[in-house]
Amino acid sequence: MMLMRRRARPVYRHPVNAELYNAPPIGARIADAATGFIGSWKFIAIQTVIVLIWIIGNVYLIFHFDPYPFILLNLAFSTQAAYAAPLILLAGNRASKMDRLTLEHAAEKTDVEERQNDELLKGNTEILEHIDALEHHILDLEKRIMERLDARETGQTG
Repeated sequence: MMLMRRRARPVYRHPVNAELYNAPPIGARIADAATGFIGSWKFIAIQTVIVLIWIIGNVYLIFHFDPYPFILLNLAFSTQAAYAAPLILLAGNRASKMDRLTLEHAAEKTDVEERQNDELLKGNTEILEHIDALEHHILDLEKRIMERLDARETGQTG
């Protein structure tokens, strides 16, 4: 008996990925794996080769179990579609949940960043107001110095 070794699943730290991928239920893992395979070029190529072999083998009577109009092949496609559709819907639901969680996470981060930006803006505004007050004070001092210099000059010349 040969034991199959499973690849170790990665442990995700991002909150959205952690919720969806660190401990998904078995049904979700099956749906993700099946739709990942069904939606691949590998699946399309394999299915195309099988269908071509099936049709050619039955047309030229190499096999003799499903002659034209290929009712058994049609049944196989119908069965495949019957199982694939719910799996695709399950994977789609997980994808929409991931999108929603990602959006919520991004919105939380944006709220934090917006609060930080507001605090920085408030601090910058306070600094600018302080600088403006200092400029007015400097101008007042400069004006008084100029008045004293003018008074001294008029006192010396007069």
